Amino acid sequence: MNITDLLAKECMILDVQAQSKEAVLEEMATKLEKTGRLNDRKQFLEAIHARESQSTTGVGDGIAIPHAKTAAVKTPTIVFARSKHGIDYDSLDGQPAHLFFMIAATDGANDDHLAALSSLSSYLMDGENRRKLMEADTKSEVTAIFSMSKESDEDTSKTEGLVLAVTACPTGIAHTYMAADALKAKAKELGIGVKVETNGSDGVRNELTEEDIAQASAIIVAADKQVDMARFHGRKVIEVPVAKAIREPEQLLTKAAKGDAPVYSSGDLQGDVATHKSKEKRGRVGFYKHLMNGVSNMLPFVVGGGLLIAISFIWGINSANPDSAEYNEFAALLNSIGGEYALGLMVVVLSGFIAQSIADRPGLAPGMVGGLMAATGGAGFLGGIISGFLAGYLIVFLKYAFRSLPKVLEGLKPVLLYPFFGILLTGLIMSLLVGPLSSITSGLENFLSGLGTGNLILLGVILGAMMAFDMGGPLNKTAFAFGIALIDAGNYAPHAAVMAGGMVPPIGLALATTLFKSKFTSQERKAGVTAYFLGASFITEGAIPFAVADPGRVIPSIVTGSAVAGGLAMAFGNGLQAPHGGLFVIPFVQGNPLLYILAILIGSLVTAIMVGLLKKKVPQ
Repeated sequence: MNITDLLAKECMILDVQAQSKEAVLEEMATKLEKTGRLNDRKQFLEAIHARESQSTTGVGDGIAIPHAKTAAVKTPTIVFARSKHGIDYDSLDGQPAHLFFMIAATDGANDDHLAALSSLSSYLMDGENRRKLMEADTKSEVTAIFSMSKESDEDTSKTEGLVLAVTACPTGIAHTYMAADALKAKAKELGIGVKVETNGSDGVRNELTEEDIAQASAIIVAADKQVDMARFHGRKVIEVPVAKAIREPEQLLTKAAKGDAPVYSSGDLQGDVATHKSKEKRGRVGFYKHLMNGVSNMLPFVVGGGLLIAISFIWGINSANPDSAEYNEFAALLNSIGGEYALGLMVVVLSGFIAQSIADRPGLAPGMVGGLMAATGGAGFLGGIISGFLAGYLIVFLKYAFRSLPKVLEGLKPVLLYPFFGILLTGLIMSLLVGPLSSITSGLENFLSGLGTGNLILLGVILGAMMAFDMGGPLNKTAFAFGIALIDAGNYAPHAAVMAGGMVPPIGLALATTLFKSKFTSQERKAGVTAYFLGASFITEGAIPFAVADPGRVIPSIVTGSAVAGGLAMAFGNGLQAPHGGLFVIPFVQGNPLLYILAILIGSLVTAIMVGLLKKKVPQ
């Protein structure tokens, strides 16, 4: 299937009317809807915006490739739109976007469709092709330009030396292939031999072999999702986000060709003394990586379950209690689905995906079994974290122990040996640990319950600051997981500080763009409007664009404001039973909800004023 099979003339807009990123997405989605290619326009746009929230699809060089793979799409299609004057699209290179390709892929898109979609990004890496598209006068000319395009997975150059690369983005449609083609094109220009493996929606292509890996001077892993890293043990590896390969291919290739990269250790007990120091450093990074993999996969259960619990409170805070006058059968059902089932899986999922991050798929089953034992035995989040690491490294040990089995038994490892021995050993060890861990969890709960007011305020300050410091990173998620763990233990005060601290950064920065307009660009002021809604929804990541643009002034401001909000929430005696929900769950905050709102507003105002005082005026 070629690009032209998906790029119909009726889905082209040669002169868009939109003047903003939001408007151009709306205009292109409307074109899809009018041509009968969507089942649900609203759902499709939500999927498009969800992808944009992960990272901008404005890849630079005047190109934007918004994309989504969703059941809202009836027919796989590419919408082409062009803006002669250019639109501010938050592109990676900071330049306006002129050429827009909205990729609409069905939930069940087959390999042919995905291959055609991926070839689009390859084609657009050529500057001559972009020039022709800008100069085309008719839709027929656009079709003719793409008719001449050809996709190739061939490796570039066969010169001395070999650099390997792996590219992967969350959706696997556009950035994966643009990064691959950027590396190939630059390698050809530099005379560097390169082979690139793509981990896209159509699966793994051009997979790196053991022979390739053995010959390589270094491997570039440009990925925003998990890829198979164990095969690179003992080799020099450069790990970067996928966008860096698109924007800085020369820098990455040059370093890789020189072998200027750390030696990667997969944690499979096969390291050597010479790399001990670098492995120790990577071990600390690896711990957070594994923990965050568990927390990130747990979050959908927290968000979905938390919102269901919040909705159940509409009928009253005790609406799920059969002995209360507020009892409502439907509210009790919502509370049960959200709390007993969705949130009931949190520790299990946390443990399972920590183990999977360490040992890949064989770690999942023993990790989840250990997590269930921790959850039902009262060991809580601490038990879930320990069981996840225990299960993961037990599987790593089993891989080492079974390494010398005859090849005829190789197929039994993943389907029999790893599951059986992994679950057995994890279960036996956790049966010994659950009791002591349960006592530690209870002791922590009692300790927090016995804290005086001053100590509680200090805890609130720390939790609030952690939520703001890295805006969705390890510290943020650690504080969030701590708050959730204490909800599970029946202590609701710390999570009130967590949510207040998480809401302040985007709200405070949005307020700053309103109060100090001269300190922000027009693009930042537009982003400020969105930040109001993100903050109200407890999405701390809404502050990231501002922090990236000016970290030295923004990060101290949001940390201070969030610390103030967290401390005040504790001082006002607030508690929060719902794990998520932002503005929607404030009416159900324990204590005085109005004081809780006041804590958030004061923290946001502190952030706004600090930003306003620290930032310089933007030249007009």
